[in-house]
Amino acid sequence: MRAVGAGIVELDIHGMTCRQAKVFIESRLKRCGRDVYRLRVIHGYRGGTGLRDMVRREMVQNPRVLRVEVGLNPGETDLVLREFC
Repeated sequence: MRAVGAGIVELDIHGMTCRQAKVFIESRLKRCGRDVYRLRVIHGYRGGTGLRDMVRREMVQNPRVLRVEVGLNPGETDLVLREFC
């Protein structure tokens, strides 16, 4: 887990199984303070789409996640926890 900028935290899940990654992400979601408004999950895309698909499918159902955003980088997915004001 690494802070990228004000309110954005990166989680790198390369090399994890889908189950390990889900548990890891959920544990970090529980530990996020009010200062964090976005989690950027780095899952990669060249080794397959299993992790990416799991993140986008499962995390949208988490009550702490407002929405899932897909940016220009196909190897990462942003979990928006609250709007940045």
